[in-house]
Amino acid sequence: MEFLQSADFWIGLVKIVWINIILSGDNAVVIAMAARTLPANQQKLAVFWGSGAAVVLRVILTVVAAYLLGLSYLQIVGGLLLLWIGVQLLSEEEDDAGGEVRRRGSLMAAVRTILIADLVMSLDNVIAVAAAAQGSYVLLILGLAISIPLVIFGATLLVTLMERFPIIVSLGAALIGWVGGETIASDVVLQDFAHANPWLHYAAAGAGAAFVVLLGKVLQRRVEAESA
Repeated sequence: MEFLQSADFWIGLVKIVWINIILSGDNAVVIAMAARTLPANQQKLAVFWGSGAAVVLRVILTVVAAYLLGLSYLQIVGGLLLLWIGVQLLSEEEDDAGGEVRRRGSLMAAVRTILIADLVMSLDNVIAVAAAAQGSYVLLILGLAISIPLVIFGATLLVTLMERFPIIVSLGAALIGWVGGETIASDVVLQDFAHANPWLHYAAAGAGAAFVVLLGKVLQRRVEAESA
């Protein structure tokens, strides 16, 4: 336990926790959007299990992220998957028939959605965390474990805000689409073109956000029309 007395250990721990606070905002949005479609008694369970499983997944990803990021077309596929998730989450809206929120999701489906989205969104993030850990798996796991309640708190707060201010749902979907577009533009096969054309990053991100919001709203209205 001598490492606990090392200043470098504590500095590294603070770095990892801080990095996770900064980089986990979009993950908290996904968790909140997936949980909001559940009955109230299952929302906290989805946030807890989704956040915990996502952090465990992030530990595993940290070991292999550098290799995965070097694979061609992986981020394109991941980005497209993220766009699909954003559309699906946005299209799960209110049923005007009885003024009640349509609870279409299940607890396991919500946790699965959280894990898939976190898998895609964390590929870049874990590189920063791994660098801060400097090869110490104890530091890595401890830092991520401390971050769990931070992510849970953020997601829980967002669920409450989404229920009070529906516009946040659309903004959250736009953020997921933005990250999806960024992920596609960051793929290895587009690297040279992206370096030569810096606008591609923002164009792809903006297109992703617009795609998710527009298609999600169209599907949302179609479902509402069918249930009317």
